[in-house]
Amino acid sequence: MLPLTYAIRNLFRDPGRLLQTVGGSALVVLLVIAAGALTNGMNGVLAASGSERNVILLAAGSEESVERSEVPLEAESAAATAVRGLVKPLGTTAASGEIVYMAPLAVGDGPPVPALLRGVTAKALLVHTKVRVVEGRFPRPGEVIVGRLAHRTLGVAPGRLVPGATIRFESASFRVAGVFEAPATVLESEVWFDRNDLATLTQRDTLSAVYVRLDEAAFDDVHAFTLQRNDLELAAIREDRYYDKVRAFFAPIRVMTWVTAGLVAAGALFGGLNTLYAAFASRIREMATLQSIGFTRRALLESLIQESLLAALTGSLVAFVLAILFLDGRSIPFSLGTFVVELTPAIILTALATGVALGTLGTLPPALRCLQPPLPVALRSS
Repeated sequence: MLPLTYAIRNLFRDPGRLLQTVGGSALVVLLVIAAGALTNGMNGVLAASGSERNVILLAAGSEESVERSEVPLEAESAAATAVRGLVKPLGTTAASGEIVYMAPLAVGDGPPVPALLRGVTAKALLVHTKVRVVEGRFPRPGEVIVGRLAHRTLGVAPGRLVPGATIRFESASFRVAGVFEAPATVLESEVWFDRNDLATLTQRDTLSAVYVRLDEAAFDDVHAFTLQRNDLELAAIREDRYYDKVRAFFAPIRVMTWVTAGLVAAGALFGGLNTLYAAFASRIREMATLQSIGFTRRALLESLIQESLLAALTGSLVAFVLAILFLDGRSIPFSLGTFVVELTPAIILTALATGVALGTLGTLPPALRCLQPPLPVALRSS
């Protein structure tokens, strides 16, 4: 084996090639980290948003979109009285009729930005159990309460969405009464209105859905209710399965994220291969000289791999530093809400494996070509 110091010294023989190798490796590893973090973040927030104990009553035929659903107002009271075994804290049945609406909102004098609005009553807190009011209070008529990450959806600084701020919806203004959190769910990006206010502004006399929370009841009990009340034209779906369908809808976006990362990574990989071919081609005589004094081709191959592996791992380290500085903890908005990017152990291990693969497998073709010529021919090469 050649000493490791030989590989380290060779790295600095051509600073330009070293920068290219490190930069290409950093780009590829950073893309892998970003693609993994984005897909995991979106998957995670959609998976955590649904509860297996919640059932959503939607209009028949609108099971894939709460926003397009229209449910009669009487469905809320009918479900609360007809379905036995729902959660009843302090005697109040956990059945919340809600209006879900996508519309542009403006903070203060800013431009309108599309956001997800939810018209609720206080019973919404009995169903959405992850929601906690962290600032201010629950809204009264003429007021709203905003999710902790709603500022990302609306494109404003966090300090502009605090109790006392003003939100404009069409021609009406609403005071922000409080801020709520619902960790790792899409609810944190929503703006909650008083249900009557939102019904008036959207000119609708129906609900989008009725959310019920199961206690002793089972999903089949709620499903049986929808079959008994044909006049309401309802369909029941468990909340976690509803978000599973939403997650499947966004699957092509996640695939495109990986495809884009793969195409850019392939370009960087081929560029790195060209650099290594050019660099190793000029060292054929050097490798032949080392063979003539007793080093085997296997030892020389391992030394060349050591060089590339050191450069690739240096690039990986640069990528990890950039990811921690610019990706970790960032909140990314999408159509249904906002998710937080986190560097999980699985993502870190995948990125590290990518760096190791770049430094080993990517080095083999140019290294084997460098060591391929017979010793007499290699010694005479220029």
